[in-house]
Amino acid sequence: MFAKDIGIDLGTANLLIHVKGKGIVLNEPSVVAIDKNTNRVLAVGEEARNMVGRTPGNIVAIRPLKDGVIADFDVTEAMLKHFINKLNVKGFLSKPRILICCPTNITSVEQKAIREAAEKSGGKRVFLEEEPKVAAIGAGMDIFQPSGNMVVDIGGGTTDVAVLSMGDIVTSSSIKMAGDQFDTDILNYVKKHYKLLIGERTAESIKVNIATVFPDSRHEELEIRGRDMVSGLPRTITITSGEVEGALRESISVIVQAAKNVLEKTPPELSADIIDRGVILTGGGALLHGIDQLLAEELKVPVFIAENPMDCVAIGTGVMLENIDKIAHRRIG
Repeated sequence: MFAKDIGIDLGTANLLIHVKGKGIVLNEPSVVAIDKNTNRVLAVGEEARNMVGRTPGNIVAIRPLKDGVIADFDVTEAMLKHFINKLNVKGFLSKPRILICCPTNITSVEQKAIREAAEKSGGKRVFLEEEPKVAAIGAGMDIFQPSGNMVVDIGGGTTDVAVLSMGDIVTSSSIKMAGDQFDTDILNYVKKHYKLLIGERTAESIKVNIATVFPDSRHEELEIRGRDMVSGLPRTITITSGEVEGALRESISVIVQAAKNVLEKTPPELSADIIDRGVILTGGGALLHGIDQLLAEELKVPVFIAENPMDCVAIGTGVMLENIDKIAHRRIG
């Protein structure tokens, strides 16, 4: 029984695992619940996420990745070990080869941390690939031709913008502005305007259900509950799509500017290709209402949302696993 090669999308918000020949077999939140007194891991993934904001003092729900990189090495290792053991991909005498995706501009120290965590959790050889490149492959773009492809991958912790040609990144930018920041913006808006404290999960629910980033394109409202900052008692308010658009405007403009900067640095021949082919949006942030319209208006090029934006990176790792022997001789880092 041989070990199976696996591809991991090590996201700040979610962790997806693709097993060669099987497809995506795991999609769970990147959260680990730990007992502070004993340092014991109590729960991982969805089970741990359900504990966020709802645990007694000695139990903490930790998100070990911050802005696309490892913030807590030991917890990341425990999380990877848990998921890899759960999938039962190790062979009788062999360990799986692991392909992991990381943001474009992480340092060699951060790369080393990701590689070490994967090796300690049971990988035989670990390959690192840049996220926007893998996302573009997963979105079905043929990046190996001598023509320009542009991808904007909006994840939980980072947004990666890249122009690709001949199978590699020509110009790129990675900014620490993505889904988590949108949740924080909404949380702060409610706190400031309504004097109401809400949790991360409520903020995320507002983002998913009624948020828009394109002015006047959505008119919905949502009832939310939280704790009144003045009286300290529970209170219910109604928030509208228009308010959320205002709350997110500043953060979204940073992403738009990053995309503009990458286009400005792109060679003219490739720019011409992007006008024809358009820009592909991947990652969970691509599901944010109106983001495609806004980018199309600002960048003056067509913008399309990938078919399964959340899964693009994991699907891309699957394609790369099929060609892992070709990648094996040109490892990153």
